[in-house]
Amino acid sequence: SQRPFQVLLKSDAPTGDVLLDETLRHIKATETPETVQTWIELLTGETWNPFKLQYQLRNVRERLAKALVEKGILTTEKQNFLLFDMTTHPVSNASEKQRLVKKLQESVLERWVNDPQRMERRTLALLVLAHASDVLENVFASLADDKYDVAMNRTKDLLDMDPEVEAAKAKGTEMIWAVLAAFNK
Repeated sequence: SQRPFQVLLKSDAPTGDVLLDETLRHIKATETPETVQTWIELLTGETWNPFKLQYQLRNVRERLAKALVEKGILTTEKQNFLLFDMTTHPVSNASEKQRLVKKLQESVLERWVNDPQRMERRTLALLVLAHASDVLENVFASLADDKYDVAMNRTKDLLDMDPEVEAAKAKGTEMIWAVLAAFNK
């Protein structure tokens, strides 16, 4: 069994992103290191631990959606669900979504390196997050059957790798592998 990855603060220098800087302040304020799994629960507002509530990010989903609306990626709509109205944020910039889908498709088909250490870090992170969000199959859904099978098999091989072993191999990808380990539990 794998031991849980702990988050250790290397630098508290501001990033310029409000949510990231708030997260850094929370990580800095913890007395003992927390695991990636715990931070995911805290930073998504999904913890029930009353002793950790001060480390939660407030309204994180709404704040992320608002930032994407401001960048023109999402839009804001009111939808009626029987007895109540609910705010939704559908994609308004389909070309940006298609650009990301194409980038992931090409990374596992045309530019496949069969080695996560040689893969571009942002692409690796995007694959891990797509997997964790259960949208990876959607990313490859537009491919022909043979290419779909290749893409799914290659990503399965990647996602089945031992996160602890892979994190130890290369600097700069430890957090990506730690997130994968947390979602694979």
